[in-house]
Amino acid sequence: MTVFESEKQKFLSDGFVVVPQLFTPEEVSLLSEVARMDQKLSESAYGREDGTGAVVTLAVRNELTDDYYSAIARSNRIVSRMNEFLGDEVYHYHHKLILKEPRVGGAWEWHQDYGYWYNNGCLLPDMGSCLIAIDDATVENGCLQVLRGSHRIGRIDHGPIGDQTGADLERVAVAKERFETVPVELKAGSAVFFHANLLHRSDRNTSENPRWALICCFNTKSNDPYKTSRHPNYSPIDVLADDEVRSRGEAHRTRLQPTAG
Repeated sequence: MTVFESEKQKFLSDGFVVVPQLFTPEEVSLLSEVARMDQKLSESAYGREDGTGAVVTLAVRNELTDDYYSAIARSNRIVSRMNEFLGDEVYHYHHKLILKEPRVGGAWEWHQDYGYWYNNGCLLPDMGSCLIAIDDATVENGCLQVLRGSHRIGRIDHGPIGDQTGADLERVAVAKERFETVPVELKAGSAVFFHANLLHRSDRNTSENPRWALICCFNTKSNDPYKTSRHPNYSPIDVLADDEVRSRGEAHRTRLQPTAG
């Protein structure tokens, strides 16, 4: 069994798979620099309160452009895995940056991504995400937590919890008894791929360290939504060779640098 086949088996059985060092230290350091320099990103970011009133800040992008975030979402190392894991050609559904700051970054309540995306006209849960750690993700700074294998439950009803939408608490309580809770700690540049029906959450950031992350979300071509929503319908991805990713980031950084005079 190849490493790639091993990853697919874990994705299918557990609902998620961690890929260490998916991006090099140089690539993720550049991503951190670009994201923290990006004034448009900070201006478009918005908050969602958790059940206690603490705020999680995020910025969502539905379109692929010539920026570094889009280059990563288009990268062969992500897209080829998603094609295999989901058993179909995937397309870019959206990507988002999660900006969880020290001491103030709020929690995400237990939810399934398909709990949201179902309402966008996606008939099947043949969807998934790749979260890339921009900073080291630890239990202390509110890393992702998942219930291993919980994608097999199927879609759970979701409702409002604070400003967020969370999974039915009665079902979640039973799921927590039957499925192992796994904190997904990641070094910067490492990634976790996870199924759209996997129950997941994150705690508040109680540490002195930020936890920023880029999440690239994908739908399958055969699951093209039957109605329009804020996220796009099928459009083929112009997949970017892995060795081109860093140059796109360097070009983005150059554009963000102030000009003299």
